Amino acid sequence: MLTGKAIVVIGGDARQLEIIRKLSTLDAKLSLVGFEQLDDGYIGASKQAMDEVKWSSVDAILLPVSGMNADGEIETIFSNEKIILTHDIVRQTPEHCTIYSGITNETLNDCVKKAKRKLVQLMGRDDIAIYNSIPTAEGAIMMAIQHTDITIHSAKIAVLGLGRVGMSVARTFDALGADVSVGANESHQLARITEMGLKPFHTDKLIDEVSTIDICINTVPDLIITAKVLAEMPLHALIIDLASKPGGTDFRYAEKRGMKALLAPGLPGIVAPKTAGRILANVLADLLQAD
Repeated sequence: MLTGKAIVVIGGDARQLEIIRKLSTLDAKLSLVGFEQLDDGYIGASKQAMDEVKWSSVDAILLPVSGMNADGEIETIFSNEKIILTHDIVRQTPEHCTIYSGITNETLNDCVKKAKRKLVQLMGRDDIAIYNSIPTAEGAIMMAIQHTDITIHSAKIAVLGLGRVGMSVARTFDALGADVSVGANESHQLARITEMGLKPFHTDKLIDEVSTIDICINTVPDLIITAKVLAEMPLHALIIDLASKPGGTDFRYAEKRGMKALLAPGLPGIVAPKTAGRILANVLADLLQAD
């Protein structure tokens, strides 16, 4: 149980509702910032503005999966107000206060460092990333169906990266009958691709692999689908970039060439927010109870 634990939930999307529901059930004392337009009421939860929160008694701050942008602003779909978290605010919290965020950036890292608080990056955890790879793969299937005029069955698909998301995506498209090739740059990953019954290729040879593909699905968070790579792809090829912003695709050149390239980070929160929220809620509940 989380009885007596004061937690501030700031902004986010529908995934946060599952987190709020779970923590409310565990008897946490919740302050909801950026939820003015939320109609639901939760036991032990109150809607507050940033300047209304009693920061000196806060045990944990929960940011959305997207964290904050470079200006310190926190995205929310439940409010029209601009919400900014500064190190001066965080510094008002007790020393044991922990900040939880899906992902991080230099702004958030700097904020936490200046305030000398602990930051937990949830999407960096293997358990959450593996669970989230399931709705991500389903979302990639949805996008492939929506944005092509061919079946996934027999389509030539290149998946870039064999991390936690890449593995689930490659396996799922293969199960639907696609002709799947997977690019990686580590020998053990290439061996795993072979063991999975898929076609491996080293990402150094990417240009040689894309000349006949129908769909390219990227999970690599670095610029890998460059202008040179795009120039060798068929014009009909669909690019689905699942990497965190800004993705791993030269979107400017893709648009110039008339190719359809879609940046789609955070698919779990779009295609299955309830499931994705429950994944985060269960892990967060364990972490908060362990603190």
